[in-house]
Amino acid sequence: MAIPNMADTANATTGAPSVVGTEHAIVRELYQRFGEGAFVFQTNRDRLPTLWVERSQLVAVLKFLREAPKPYVMLLDLSAIDERLRQHREGQPKSDFTVFYHLVSIERNSDVRIKVALSESDLNLPTIISIWPNANWYEREVFDLFGIKFEGHPHMQRILLPRYWEGHPLRKDYPARATEFDPFMLNDARQDEAEQALDFKPEEWGMKRGRADEDFMFLNLGPNHPSAHGAFRIVLQLDGEEILDCVPEIGYHHRGAEKMAERQSWHSYIPYTDRIDYLGGVMNNLPYVLAVEKLAGIEVPDRVKTIRVMMAEFFRISSHLLFLGTYIIDVGAMTPIFYMFTDRQKAYDVIEAVTGFRMHPAWYRIGGVAHDLPNGWDRLVRDFLDWMPKRLASYEKAALKNGILRSRTIGVAQYNTEEALAWGTTGPGLRATGLAWDLRKVRPYSGYENFEFDVPVRDNGDAYDRCLVRIEEIRQSLRIIRQCLDNMPAGPYKADHPLTCPPPKERTLKDIETLITHFLGVTWGPVMPEGEALQMIEATKGVNSYYLFSDRSTMSYRTRIRTPSFAHLQQIPSVIRGSMIADMIAYLASIDFVMADVDR
Repeated sequence: MAIPNMADTANATTGAPSVVGTEHAIVRELYQRFGEGAFVFQTNRDRLPTLWVERSQLVAVLKFLREAPKPYVMLLDLSAIDERLRQHREGQPKSDFTVFYHLVSIERNSDVRIKVALSESDLNLPTIISIWPNANWYEREVFDLFGIKFEGHPHMQRILLPRYWEGHPLRKDYPARATEFDPFMLNDARQDEAEQALDFKPEEWGMKRGRADEDFMFLNLGPNHPSAHGAFRIVLQLDGEEILDCVPEIGYHHRGAEKMAERQSWHSYIPYTDRIDYLGGVMNNLPYVLAVEKLAGIEVPDRVKTIRVMMAEFFRISSHLLFLGTYIIDVGAMTPIFYMFTDRQKAYDVIEAVTGFRMHPAWYRIGGVAHDLPNGWDRLVRDFLDWMPKRLASYEKAALKNGILRSRTIGVAQYNTEEALAWGTTGPGLRATGLAWDLRKVRPYSGYENFEFDVPVRDNGDAYDRCLVRIEEIRQSLRIIRQCLDNMPAGPYKADHPLTCPPPKERTLKDIETLITHFLGVTWGPVMPEGEALQMIEATKGVNSYYLFSDRSTMSYRTRIRTPSFAHLQQIPSVIRGSMIADMIAYLASIDFVMADVDR
């Protein structure tokens, strides 16, 4: 039986709750502990329980949630919104800036969102690193992009932008277009400033330069290094070959995707989502369009749900194949990646035949998909399903049972479930520790509840198990795709709803109202009702979510993109301390990250 999609509900025999929000068990517990007057309950289109608290009670409330029976063990996300230009905030406390905390309880299979209102003249909050260690990077990101400081934070400095950057880009008074800035000029003084900002000062990170009789080595890995998998820099503090500590540094790939959403229509932003996890293709479209559909109240046809699932699983396979090839290269074997790229090309042949593009189709639409499945799609899918299982078996035999690979990865970069949850680790990295937590199973979306598949898990939580989980996930994706092939529903490929964008092309040729809607939707964009909606999915690398704020406009007022890779890189120092440099390379390979997914 599928676990409900959102928070616990009150016992049906008790009737309607007498106090707002008490249909959620955790809200009842919070009211009982702190009193109903300590909170303002906010209703959202995603039905996720949302509570506003005073700044003075924030830490106490968060500690209670962390230590409650069936605790909220994971801080999934932490970010902010500039409320100063927002017109439609009915029922919400007055706020210039709002910071929100998205917490997850595995035992309850429920979430809760805590919000804090701040005035423009006092943008300060206490840090919560002592409650959830992964708050570190999220608080730095909020400071970087909004200018909100967290008292007690050990490194309250920018994380995505250079230290010399002026302004906070996600504030509403910060321009969203390059044409609103003066032309960029790189003079000598500016270049010197940029180079000085790259200097690593160990003392700033609590590191010593050496002991009484020896100096430590500080080694830069990246930001341009094959094993860094993109523009990623990590500074290692070494005692010989042993890693004493390290500092990951991100931001080299930052493109401002969340800011771009504020100047694109709801429809025209879809291609931008493809480039977040650029190996995930339409998998990136899915949480975005599902969140928009929650705002609009669109229910898509069963055929749309099944098509979306099928194409998302094709991209899960292609992403995992690239992971497997680069993973094996990073531990010293070259040949397998050529075979795996052959398999990826076969997957892309199917993707291109269906969507018209390969890596970045931007093919999902608000209310459906761009067009119906083409003639012959079933034959291509069936050929791929017949091809892939034998290839996987050969990879396991030739590569994953290889003694060198096993010795390089078994027992390397090991962590347990408790540590994974504390750092916000999701996806295969979490399931490799023994916890079968997969959103497709525990909170099915887009019709996943109609499919039979298993959630692969391993127990050791090391670099080897993280690979084995992904291998088995490919098999399960093939199983899901076969069910899509055998049970593809008939029906339309778009919802019959006025906010579906764009409406079906054939209808624009038949009635003037649809033609006008098509014109307005494509030029200005559809106007979404005011409100907030979040959608989480099990993406290729872990939990990916879009949290959308609509102010009854043709564009998003605020788009928050929570990506799995951001959390996974933050965990590196806690896992790798005391290991060898070679172990770091194997660990980076086993994370399976791309920097666009980190920096956005």
